[in-house]
Amino acid sequence: MVNFDHEYNIRDVYYPHVGQDNQTNGDVSFFGIWCDGKFAWIGDPAWVKRLDYDGDTLVTRMDAHSDSLQLDMTINDAVDFDRDVFIRRVELRNLADTKRTVRLFSHFDPHLSGNAIGDTIFFDPEFDGFVAYKAQRYVLINAVSDDQFGFKAFAIGTKEREGYQGTWRDAEDGVFEPNKAIAQGSVDCTGMIEIALLPGAVSTAYVWWVFGQSYKEVVALDTFVRERGAASLLDRTRDYWKLWVKNDVDVSRLPEAVQRLYRRSLLIIRTQVDHSGAVIAATDSDIVQFGKDTYTYMWPRDGAIVAMALLQAGYAEITRRFFDFCCRLITPEGFLLHKYNPDGSVGSSWHPWLADGKRQLPIQEDETALVVVALWTHFEKFHDVEFVKPLYKPIIKQMADFLARYREPHTRLPAPSWDLWEERRGIAAYTIGSVWAGLYAAARFTDAFGETAQAEKYRRAASEIREATSRFLFDETTGCFARSVNVSREGEITTDPTLDASMAGLWLFGMFDPGDPKIVATMEAMIARLTIKTDVGGVARYENDYYFQVSKDVQNVAGNPWIVCTLSVAHWYAMQAQTTAELQKAIDILLWACDRALPSGVLAEQLDPYTGAPLSVAPLTWSHAAFVLATHVVARRAIELAEKS
Repeated sequence: MVNFDHEYNIRDVYYPHVGQDNQTNGDVSFFGIWCDGKFAWIGDPAWVKRLDYDGDTLVTRMDAHSDSLQLDMTINDAVDFDRDVFIRRVELRNLADTKRTVRLFSHFDPHLSGNAIGDTIFFDPEFDGFVAYKAQRYVLINAVSDDQFGFKAFAIGTKEREGYQGTWRDAEDGVFEPNKAIAQGSVDCTGMIEIALLPGAVSTAYVWWVFGQSYKEVVALDTFVRERGAASLLDRTRDYWKLWVKNDVDVSRLPEAVQRLYRRSLLIIRTQVDHSGAVIAATDSDIVQFGKDTYTYMWPRDGAIVAMALLQAGYAEITRRFFDFCCRLITPEGFLLHKYNPDGSVGSSWHPWLADGKRQLPIQEDETALVVVALWTHFEKFHDVEFVKPLYKPIIKQMADFLARYREPHTRLPAPSWDLWEERRGIAAYTIGSVWAGLYAAARFTDAFGETAQAEKYRRAASEIREATSRFLFDETTGCFARSVNVSREGEITTDPTLDASMAGLWLFGMFDPGDPKIVATMEAMIARLTIKTDVGGVARYENDYYFQVSKDVQNVAGNPWIVCTLSVAHWYAMQAQTTAELQKAIDILLWACDRALPSGVLAEQLDPYTGAPLSVAPLTWSHAAFVLATHVVARRAIELAEKS
C-alpha cells in the first residue's frame, strides 16, 4: 500500500499489511530531475502538475510541465496486483531544440518496521541497486533506462541526526559526492539514472521497489521484474483493475460524474482492504500530528459498512475474508472490541473498562451488531450456505445472544455503550437502530437454518427494542427523536435532544420506515439545523462539533461538513422520492460529493466549511463506502421511478 501527498511525493509505504507497518513512517521519499544545470524535486513550483488515475484503474497518472526545465513528464505508479512490487514509470519529453542529458534522482527514506533505528542500506553490485533491511523487512530498489539496468550513481548516508537531512540534498547539484556503499542506523539512499533526449524526443525509465522478508526473497522478485519487464507488470495491473471494477449495478441513469466517482470509490475502497480481510479506516499518516495515533485500524462498524457496499456491488471473495477476520476476533462473551490492527491484534483505545469502581464493556455495540447485518446481506445476495456454515455459531448466534442479553433492565433498550462518534457513553439512537437490525438479521438466519425457537427469541428482543425506542426516545415536545437516553440505577430516564446526523441509524437499517412521520420530522429538523450555510454546504455531525473545528459560528456552521453525514441525507431523499423530480435532491448531493472530491476522486473524512479543503484523513474508506451505498439506492430508485412513469 503506497500513499502520495498533494505534491505527489511518496509518503506512506505499508508492508506486509495494508496499514501495518509503515516502512517510511510518513516521511517523504523524494523524486527529482536535473537537466542543463537546473534541478527540481517533484514538489517544486517549477512543475505544474495534474494528479489523477489512469482511467478506471489503480495506476496513477501524474502529468507535469516545467517551463524552466523545458520538459513534460508523465509518471505512472502502481502496486502490482499479485506481487509485492511497486513500479514507477517515468516518461520525459524534451521541449528544447537541442539534444540533452537528463538525470532522474529517486530517493528512499526508510523507517523499517515503523522506525529509523537500526536500518541498514547497501548498494549491491550484483544488480546495481539498493537493499534496505532490518530484521525481516527487506526493500530492494532497482531501475532501468535505455535498456541499462541499475543506477548510474548513488548516495547512501545518514539522516535525522547530527544535522544531516539526508542524501537527497546531495542530489540537488546533479552530482553525488564520494560516499559509502553501506550505512546503518538512521539512513537513506538516493539513486541516479541518466537518459539522453533528442530534440522533441520522448524517453521512458522505470524504477521499482520490491518487498520481502529476506534477501533471497527480494532478489528473486527483482529477477522476476527484470525478466518480465516493468512495463509488462504495469500493463497487467492496469488491465486487472479495469476488469475488477466492472459490476452489474446499473448506474447509467446517473450523471457521468457520479458514475466516475462510483467506480473510483470502489477502487479506493479496495486499496484499504488488507488480504487478511481487515478493512482499514484510513492509511493517511498525516493524522498522527493531531493525536499521535492513526486511523490504520479496522473498526468493525466501518468494515461492516464497507462490506455491505461491496456486497451490493457483487464482490463476494473480499467480503468473505472480512467475515473470516471478524470470526477470529469475537470475545467469549460475544462482542467485538473498539478496533483492531490489520494483523488481528487489538488496537489502541480510549474506552475504559472501569467506571464508578465497576467493570464496564469498552465497546460500541453497533460494531458487533452491524457485522451480523453485513453477513445477512452476504447470505441474502449469494445464498452461500457452505461459507456461512462455520460462521453460523460464532457470528450469528454468539453475537446475537450478546445483543439480546446486553439490555438495560428498566427500558429493555440496548445497555449503554459508546456512541457512533466514540465520544459519549449512553444508549444512542444509532446503536439502537443497528442492534435492532442485528437481531432481526439473526432471526432471519436462524429461521433459514431451522432454529425457530432461537429465531423467535431474537425477533422478540428486536420487537421490544423498537417498542422501547418509540416510548423512550421520541420527544413529544420537540416532535423529534432524541440523540440518546441515559437511565439511572433507579430507572430515571434523561434524554439528549441534540440533533445529530447519527440519528439516521433509526431508519438506515430498517427499524423505522424512512417515511414514518416521526422519522420525517426528525430528519427535517436535523437537516435544517446541521446543513452548513456557506458555499461549501454539506451536513455536520452535530452542533458545535469540536473535532478539527474551524468555526465557532454555530448559527451558520454547526460543524465541519462530513461526507458520510451528507450522503446519509442523499440516501434518505432517495428512499423518500416519489417522482424523478424529487429524486433530483439526492442526485444533487451525489454531485456535491463529486465536486468536493480531490481531482483524483479521493474523498476526505470532513471538509473546511469555508474553503472545502480536506480535513483529517483522505481518503476515508467510510466516505467512499457511503458514496457507493447512496449511489446504489439512488440508481435503484431512478430505475423504479422511470418504470412507473
